[in-house]
Amino acid sequence: MSDDDLSFSIRSLRFDENYQPSEKTRITTNFANLARGEHCQDNLRGALRMIDNRFNDLADWDNPDGDRYSIELDIISVEMHIAAAGGTNAFPMIEILKTSIVDRKSDTRINGIVGNNFSSYVRDYDFSVLLAEHNKGRAGFEAPDGFGDLHGNLFRHFLNSRAYTDNFKKPPVICLSVSSSKIYHRTGNRHPVLGVEYRQSAFSSTDAYFAKMGLNARYFMPRGSVAPMAFYFTGDLASDYTSLELIGTISTMESFQRIYRPEIYNANSAAGLCFRPSLDHEDFSSTRIVYDREERSRLAIEQGKFVQEQLIRPYQADLDRWSASYAPSHAL
Repeated sequence: MSDDDLSFSIRSLRFDENYQPSEKTRITTNFANLARGEHCQDNLRGALRMIDNRFNDLADWDNPDGDRYSIELDIISVEMHIAAAGGTNAFPMIEILKTSIVDRKSDTRINGIVGNNFSSYVRDYDFSVLLAEHNKGRAGFEAPDGFGDLHGNLFRHFLNSRAYTDNFKKPPVICLSVSSSKIYHRTGNRHPVLGVEYRQSAFSSTDAYFAKMGLNARYFMPRGSVAPMAFYFTGDLASDYTSLELIGTISTMESFQRIYRPEIYNANSAAGLCFRPSLDHEDFSSTRIVYDREERSRLAIEQGKFVQEQLIRPYQADLDRWSASYAPSHAL
């Protein structure tokens, strides 16, 4: 199998108050979780309102009424085609979000950052199936050799593909919750948009996994936030993107994190000089937006097994050989 045997295609679906998850969507995707149940439209309206309000709060220059901007979100679904399979069946690979900024004052639409949220079928397999199988019966916990290599190289290959470069002009930025197993220390560095920078005590498993995707990690707590977020990126996060682009990502992902992890991101007190995130924290406020965290964990295992059956078992030998030859010569 060569690089030419793996290609990608992209589908886009608007995330708005009328959003309904596609039959092909990754069912553990956080935004798909919000769009199920009897309160789904209230959930979606509430989340989108939070995003717009937070954007205008941060983009407060020339914005006296705090309503100049709104955010449009598109769900970008990436499918992988394997030539060995005839190239006809598309395997679902990842889903990310694309932000666009609507400026009501100038009546313009500004491209934002792609990435933001990150959902991956192969990551479900790695964390929910492979790790569990590898550690079954072991006294301690460890990752198998080469853990994350295939996923990382597939992601790098996607970023270098025509599917990506034809659709997006800048590299992605992925913004996630900080790890509840690590301690974060506030530094003296402050960015005008990203806010105050934190550094952590050690690499988390997510940091190590994303490093294999070619992504660096930094941790910032923007103005008005109560906890730092983890930003994963290539290049220079602080200078490669405009203020509005960064605010689009911050407002989107902070709003989602306030819904997904209110114990950390909707806490009633802000992170101090030394911060250890905890989902057991009890002093927080509810967003009143319904999110089923238990369902998400259960479905991740189901999707991991789907990947095992449909991708790993039929093509593992070919994919492993491809990945081993790809890694040394394809740095982002």
